[in-house]
Amino acid sequence: MYDLIIIGGGPAGMTAGIYAGRLGLKTLLITKSFGGQIAKKAVAIENYPGFESISGIELVQKMEKHLRIQKIDIETSEVRKIEKTEHGFLVFAEKKEFQAKAVILASGADPRPLEVPGEKEFIGKGVSYCSICDGPMFKDKVVAIVGGGNAGFETAIFLAKIAKKIYILEFGPEPKAFAANQEIVKKTGKAEIITNTDLKEIKGDKFVNSIIYKDKKTKKEKTLKVEGIFVEVGYQPATSYVKGLVEFNKRDEIKVEFETCRTKTPGLFAAGDLNVGAVKQIVTAAGEGSKAAIAAYNYIQQQ
Repeated sequence: MYDLIIIGGGPAGMTAGIYAGRLGLKTLLITKSFGGQIAKKAVAIENYPGFESISGIELVQKMEKHLRIQKIDIETSEVRKIEKTEHGFLVFAEKKEFQAKAVILASGADPRPLEVPGEKEFIGKGVSYCSICDGPMFKDKVVAIVGGGNAGFETAIFLAKIAKKIYILEFGPEPKAFAANQEIVKKTGKAEIITNTDLKEIKGDKFVNSIIYKDKKTKKEKTLKVEGIFVEVGYQPATSYVKGLVEFNKRDEIKVEFETCRTKTPGLFAAGDLNVGAVKQIVTAAGEGSKAAIAAYNYIQQQ
């Protein structure tokens, strides 16, 4: 029986693990891999305190190193289900079961699909959800990024060093990315921003060769010749394994009490991108991880 099980190895999960170790809790952290979304960010992170500029991979490595000096157990696996028991929780991983008095959910979110014809057929054949993973495959090629938020523009910053031409497709009348990101992309001279677009279809033969989108102003459909598509339209919380134990909002984010990150189930906490917090940033995820760990410690002591 563990005092605490933490599910997830992103900023929230790793921070919770560091705090739990320092608080002396008998802790198990279960994760498929470390880093979450930031492990896929090759562009410089310049808003995390203590680092004027650091890549996502480097920040993950530093967090993981800090975590591993704590006296906690780490299991590389995926959690399938959680059950509430008389004495705490039963956590079902891929091949093992674990028991704990309290659980912190910090499994983050998965890329949100476009749900358009051709998307599933061309995954790995031109459709990608990770620029750092697949970007090198598109050297000197024409690519499109679907999504004009910060994630889309950060992807464009990275791809500008690789691709010949980049189209950024934004559904709304103007991009939502921070002005600083937009300025960096503009200076690359490789990107063209197309607003008021509604993507309708991804086409190709063996690999992607074009996309069809509707111009929301003219109501006309247009074809764009591209060899790759990077999907950056947001993320959906990875919460399917915990249904029945928590309350969700319309986006399947977990409702929590913000001071403690506690859910409706006593002893169950949720930190990071999977809860209803409006701000999805590395620093806020880490902060929530610390709050959840302290709240879990207090809960265990009260029990």
